[in-house]
Amino acid sequence: MSILNVERLSHGFGDRAIFNDVSFRLLKGEHIGLIGANGEGKSTFMNIITGKLQPDDGKVEWSKRMRVGYLDQHAVLTKGMTIRDVLKGAFQYLFDMEQEMNEMYAKMGEVSPEELERLLEDVGTIQDTLTNQDFYMIDAKIEETARGLGLTDIGLEKDVHDLSGGQRTKVLLAKLLLEKPDILLLDEPTNYLDEVHIEWLKRYLQEYENAFILISHDIPFLNSVINLIYHMENQQLTRYVGDYNHFQQVYEMKKQQLESAYKRQQQEIADLKDFVARNKASVATRNMAMSRQKKLDKMEVIELAKEKPKPQFNFKEGRTSGRVIFETKDLVIGYSDPLSRPLDLRMERGQKIALVGANGIGKTTLLRSILGEIPAVSGSVELGDNLEIGYFEQEAKEANYNTCIDEIWNDFPSFTQFEVRAALAKCGLTTKHIESKIAVLSGGEKAKVRLCKLINRETNLLVLDEPTNHLDVDAKDELKRALKAYKGSILLISHEPEFYREVVTDIWNCESWTTKVF
Repeated sequence: MSILNVERLSHGFGDRAIFNDVSFRLLKGEHIGLIGANGEGKSTFMNIITGKLQPDDGKVEWSKRMRVGYLDQHAVLTKGMTIRDVLKGAFQYLFDMEQEMNEMYAKMGEVSPEELERLLEDVGTIQDTLTNQDFYMIDAKIEETARGLGLTDIGLEKDVHDLSGGQRTKVLLAKLLLEKPDILLLDEPTNYLDEVHIEWLKRYLQEYENAFILISHDIPFLNSVINLIYHMENQQLTRYVGDYNHFQQVYEMKKQQLESAYKRQQQEIADLKDFVARNKASVATRNMAMSRQKKLDKMEVIELAKEKPKPQFNFKEGRTSGRVIFETKDLVIGYSDPLSRPLDLRMERGQKIALVGANGIGKTTLLRSILGEIPAVSGSVELGDNLEIGYFEQEAKEANYNTCIDEIWNDFPSFTQFEVRAALAKCGLTTKHIESKIAVLSGGEKAKVRLCKLINRETNLLVLDEPTNHLDVDAKDELKRALKAYKGSILLISHEPEFYREVVTDIWNCESWTTKVF
């Protein structure tokens, strides 16, 4: 049974086309991975099918009474509500039914026998629905999902207004999963989850009987939960049965076949043109030349898609730092409450360290305390000599209305316009992206602009907080290569073992220092 039909969809922003005549059909129970490079339109597609964005052309049709759940990073969470209140909101329709049933019970003493019989029948129907939907086990369901996504560590009575971006996303994801819609739409759900909670979500989606569409650049996660791939490239959407690895094999094979056909056709075109040029003037051979010209005119010319620019991240290395990068003495990190026991940490030149552990235990707080961006609760941090630090923050804090060119120029005023454009192009951005405002770029394209600033500054210490969030597969692979080649020191937070294991020399598990209880 078809849940969603998309027919002849076309859409663009200004002179930049995103989709051209795209059709798509979603069937009951399908687990779809929606993949493609940064900026190909994956999130735009989600916004169109959820009605947040009107397409330029085409039709989007959901089957009747379909409950659609969308992980929307921009959903409003009201100040004064606790995490538990928000999660209970997933069952609002059941609480409404319970209230309706209680109102019916209150009426029963003052109605006619016929009306009483009708009320008893209605109450029975509602009671069956409540029982079938596990209404009387809601609290247990909330606890289970909250524990699975690490919300019990934060505290279910915490005001949602006080949550970080990552914690907020977890709350929205938990609410969505509790709603158990007929179709789940998930846009990079693992970005704010740590390894333990990614594992929990993986098991949840493997057992999910309804349909879902998942955007993710985390290939091991994607492979473990989907059975269909839709690949978005060059304004088209192509369906592949199987996982990402199978898609890669088929995609490469189709690409090679197309390139071979293109070469054969180009040779044929050259031969025909040559024949026409040599024979059209002669009376004896003019008819044959005309016949070849007709063949040329009717020929459907094969076009190869333009190769997307592949990013190149080559970090500029500064002078050699002192032997000690930093040393902490009885350092306690936190804000109003301490997040760690007293820490005596030491990092030396050449070390590449991954900080790992659950969300909310203070990994980012530790980075910012070491850099001196926030004061320690107690204890001290001493930075080494001759440090040239490059810091990649997890998220940009506010909307940025600069163009990409202005953003780089502000940081590197001595660059010529050619140098600015070349620097952005090396990070995998096309001319159209480079001339766009940062606010309209995709998450991955924004990350590439921030990486552009980092690689063009001389550094001997890179401090990176979840640098792979939003990056597509090519960019992630290139960043891994560049960090392995980097001669300086690295302090890195990452939730992707496949990314950091080959880069780092040491792994520090922050769960062994935290004051949080698991």
